Amino acid sequence: MSENTQPDLQWGPLEQKPRGRGRVWLIVGLVVAAVVIVGVLLFFLLPRGDRPTPAATTSTSTSPSPSPSPTPSGSADAEPEPSPTPVTTPPPPADPDVAIFRDRVRTLLDDAQTGLGYVGETSASEATGLVDSLRGDVQRLADTPAPASIATEWLESLSAYSARLDDLRAAVAADSGIPSAIDAARNALEDVRAVADV
Repeated sequence: MSENTQPDLQWGPLEQKPRGRGRVWLIVGLVVAAVVIVGVLLFFLLPRGDRPTPAATTSTSTSPSPSPSPTPSGSADAEPEPSPTPVTTPPPPADPDVAIFRDRVRTLLDDAQTGLGYVGETSASEATGLVDSLRGDVQRLADTPAPASIATEWLESLSAYSARLDDLRAAVAADSGIPSAIDAARNALEDVRAVADV
């Protein structure tokens, strides 16, 4: 007879899987980080007691509040009615010195000379953009407060220069008479520079 050989079965302990200790520490670390972030956010976003609340601020109202009128009793103990505090307006801005004014407008006026030089050398679309930029500079120049001694002349010369720039833009759009329009704008710019003594 032939012997059937069968494998020998032995029971033994199975290898245990490694525990997820690293995973546990990762989760604990993430929870601690989230708690710290929430704490920092609460610290910066919640109001604190050292700041005054909106209800606790005092308002300086210019309208007088009605107060009870004193009854004529003839007693010397009566307190006089407080008078409303006068409303003070801020002083007008100081008149700038001519030298300070000159320094403020010098860059824009120098750029205007350069820009007018480029207008004749560029294409119509680029020239239109340059003239528009020069017109924006005129507005910035007009917004710069001039000393009282030259304020009227300053605004008049800027107005004339702005009109010459409008003529130049029309000449560029029509593609005719550009050199004469550039010369007229340059002359008006020189008048502006003379007023500012630049």
